[in-house]
Amino acid sequence: MKDLIIVGAGPVGSHLAQKMQEKGLEVLVIERSDEIGQPLACSGHVSPDIWDFVPEGSKERLYQNEIEGANFHSDSGREYSFYKDDTVSYVIDRVEFDKVKAEQAREAGARYKMGETVRKVKEKEDRVMIETDKDSYEAFMVAGCDGASSTVRTEAGLPEPDRFYQGILCFSDEEDSSDFVDVFLDVPEFFGWRIPRGDSVEYGVAVPPGENPQKWLEKITDRFIGEGERRNICAGAIPIGPPEKVISERVFLLGDAAGQTKPFTGGGILYGIRAAEEAADTVSVKEPSTLQDYEEAWREELLKDIRIGSLIESSYSWPDPVQRIGLKFFEGEIGVHMDRPTSIFSFSQLKSFLER
Repeated sequence: MKDLIIVGAGPVGSHLAQKMQEKGLEVLVIERSDEIGQPLACSGHVSPDIWDFVPEGSKERLYQNEIEGANFHSDSGREYSFYKDDTVSYVIDRVEFDKVKAEQAREAGARYKMGETVRKVKEKEDRVMIETDKDSYEAFMVAGCDGASSTVRTEAGLPEPDRFYQGILCFSDEEDSSDFVDVFLDVPEFFGWRIPRGDSVEYGVAVPPGENPQKWLEKITDRFIGEGERRNICAGAIPIGPPEKVISERVFLLGDAAGQTKPFTGGGILYGIRAAEEAADTVSVKEPSTLQDYEEAWREELLKDIRIGSLIESSYSWPDPVQRIGLKFFEGEIGVHMDRPTSIFSFSQLKSFLER
């Protein structure tokens, strides 16, 4: 019997595996895909904090571009620019990032079972039993890091995140190393984007249920490229808003499965990794009561940023004239950290206003 089984070998699952294995636990990661990082499911546009969670020297392997600002395009076509003197974010190779995180976990001693799909999760008084399409396993606890459509969440009877957007992205072979991303607010309820990746460009949109994401992606890409130039189209659900509970008796959720994402971008890599740090600090697999400590710790770490992020997200649905007033008010140099919207109240943000 294992100490901990982690379902899902994305960066959040692998980070948790590394941290738990380093505590001396015996960790098994079960991943339905045959290859780490495949198929690609989301973007690789991240804050500089990402380098705190990868080995020294891996930047060259992951780096694709450096971003200093964003051009926001309103529904009426007006453009507003936001920027910082230093780096706002990085564009990284998302597939390679997943592989780096898995390498860290394996080097710590975690074992991986690839190409197995979890079918059942049964909680017993002293253990959890997992059945896959190929085998069965037991552990003291199970961590669900298996994404927006989490099987672990469903099997454990845990509630879903508040809501979901439909995300879709594609790439073109345009060479573009410019240091601004583009954000398009004419997409219903959320936004579309264009991210220069050096040797290519990423386009994407996220829309609410009922909308056709392919249609809105085409509306964005048609401004820049032809239909035949879109490649590697991939799609997935984006969870927004964590549910009231992400733990059961011996199961806990992290990352997209727990709705631990930024409401104003849909990104969840660093929020999930920060939650994994809290889990590693608080959870003792032989003491189920410690799951409540994890529940409280991750909410203390993330919930303020998620709540303010939700207010920013709501602005995407404002009427165009109101949006333009808000965009004009904040336009120019900013001091906000892209993963911590609470920094909108920081000294650096106040300083940027005063220096305009």
